[in-house]
Amino acid sequence: MEMISKIGLGGSCHWCTEAIFLSLNGVIRVEQGWITSLPPDSDFSEGVLVHFDESIISLQTLIAVHLHTHSCTSTHRMRSKYRSAVYTFSPIQTEYAKNAVDNLQHNFKDKIITQVIPFITFRLNQESYLNYYYSNPQKPFCENVVNDKLRLLLRDFSAQVNSEKLKDL
Repeated sequence: MEMISKIGLGGSCHWCTEAIFLSLNGVIRVEQGWITSLPPDSDFSEGVLVHFDESIISLQTLIAVHLHTHSCTSTHRMRSKYRSAVYTFSPIQTEYAKNAVDNLQHNFKDKIITQVIPFITFRLNQESYLNYYYSNPQKPFCENVVNDKLRLLLRDFSAQVNSEKLKDL
């Protein structure tokens, strides 16, 4: 029985993040664009909305993938554009996501800076940029940046990856 949920994720380029989550079993759809939250982080930041089937992939797994595929411990200069966040849709999801991030801290040497914050609004990217990686795998950005993240995904989360989608890596 399908149990469709959604979660917002941000922390890296939305083209990379979209490709990562579109490559996972149990992910139904990924919307790529910009997400806002409550003040003081109310500016738009690149992110994705991931719609997933909880009977196939857990929120815990999605958060683990998210933390391992972007700089979740870095306060680099592009952080306002690439806010490291999990955007939640309910108080229960917020509590669950905070626990998941806390439980994954032992996987990282430095402190995780990823915020768990309420989702407020979303603005979808232009049509020509949606499904960017799978529409343009030969583009230099895809070959030089996205492919490295997808190889990491294959290495560290192979049981969750749709291997047919990544067979050419």
